[in-house]
Amino acid sequence: MKFRTFCTAAAAVALSGCAVGPDYVAPAPPAPAQAPLIEAADAAFVPAEPPAEWWRLFRAPVLDRLVDEALANNTDLRAAAANLREARALLSETRAGRLPTTDIGAGASYGQVAGSTLGVDGAGPRGETYDAGLDIGYQVDLFGRIGRAIEASEADAEAVRAAYELTRITVAAETSRAYAEVCGYGRRIEVARESLRVQERTFDLTRRLFEGGRATALDTNRAQAQLDQVRADLPTLEAERRAALYRLAVLTGRPPLEFSAEVADCTVPPSVLTPLPVGDGASLLARRPDVRAAERQLAAATARIGVATAELYPSVSFGASVGSTANAIGDIGSSQGFRFGIGPLLSWSFPNTAVARARIAQAEARADAALATFDGTWLTALQETESALARFARQQSRIAILTSARDASAEAARIARLRYEAGRESFQIVLETEQNLAASEALLAQAQAQLANDGIMLFLALGGGWEAEPLQAGGAFASDEPS
Repeated sequence: MKFRTFCTAAAAVALSGCAVGPDYVAPAPPAPAQAPLIEAADAAFVPAEPPAEWWRLFRAPVLDRLVDEALANNTDLRAAAANLREARALLSETRAGRLPTTDIGAGASYGQVAGSTLGVDGAGPRGETYDAGLDIGYQVDLFGRIGRAIEASEADAEAVRAAYELTRITVAAETSRAYAEVCGYGRRIEVARESLRVQERTFDLTRRLFEGGRATALDTNRAQAQLDQVRADLPTLEAERRAALYRLAVLTGRPPLEFSAEVADCTVPPSVLTPLPVGDGASLLARRPDVRAAERQLAAATARIGVATAELYPSVSFGASVGSTANAIGDIGSSQGFRFGIGPLLSWSFPNTAVARARIAQAEARADAALATFDGTWLTALQETESALARFARQQSRIAILTSARDASAEAARIARLRYEAGRESFQIVLETEQNLAASEALLAQAQAQLANDGIMLFLALGGGWEAEPLQAGGAFASDEPS
């Protein structure tokens, strides 16, 4: 009766136990993060949330296909997916700590019992002994050590999930950038070839004038130098375009030389013709994977304070065993060989309290560092986003100015050609205006390529539009299988 009372009391205490250590509360983001993004007030942007597949805003089917291939085949993304599977498996392992352990055993022996243990003179009897049984053990999470460990593992898995999302948006962004670079260099090569054509005409005219005694060797050499300088730009542009093609092939999971010929012929950088949706500052927390990862790492560090604190308290477990012991194998399973046992086990390691307190201090320090990292990640997110917004908006303004300059140069070249055809202007003036037009075209092509890159980097700074997978109660992923 006393044993039964003790077991009942121990079970009641176990069920009423509570987790030690601090309960996690998500930190409030810095005050500036709650305000609208300052640079988003520009007419180039609208406050709508970015779409998940933001690259489709460029309305470039070839780019859409390339990003789809990259998301399916990219090696970095495959590695990130494997890391996520590992994190979820570790979470399942930690959750299994709540389950009882079972041991099944069987054995046989032959031996002699000491006579002194039976109170007789001489040797004791000899004989066979057979045993088979099932042992069950269950550790009661009286002070929440297992629960806190599960909290930490869940937060770790969520942080790895955020890292996986960051890899996804980075792969999409880098694929888009490589495609934009191919197209941008294609356009710049077109402009450089046109400029080369103009310089060749200039050199030919200067050479003929020199042969006719109407120009000097200085004019000829200067024209030759300008021609060579323009011609020297083409190999560099071609090499950069090839490098972008190789990078694009690798991003999509293919060998460098297996780039698409369709992409290689692109000469128009992708652009978004409507104002870009950029959301607001407060939504960055839900959108940027690095911010979510930092917050989850802080949650894991906080939970591990509880894990360390639980080491200061006793460990309680319940055990039960059932089986059969007999001196003859035929008696195994009979009523006379049946045995069972049940009872609690209380253990407490007093000598290690100093070690446990040192581990608590370590866990608290790691939590403080995780909080500082979270705050820093927030500030960096705001800085990157505001900077990307400013670059994109200012680049649009620059393109508008360069477009005006190109149009003015084109008009000057047109007038010069008309005046030359009417005999009222020299051919040298025609060539000079065409050179100015080619230079304006080159600056505009370079700026358009930079605008495409700035737009892609802006979406990357905004978090790419990816939405976190919804979590079930207790922090488990909705797609997780029950443990």
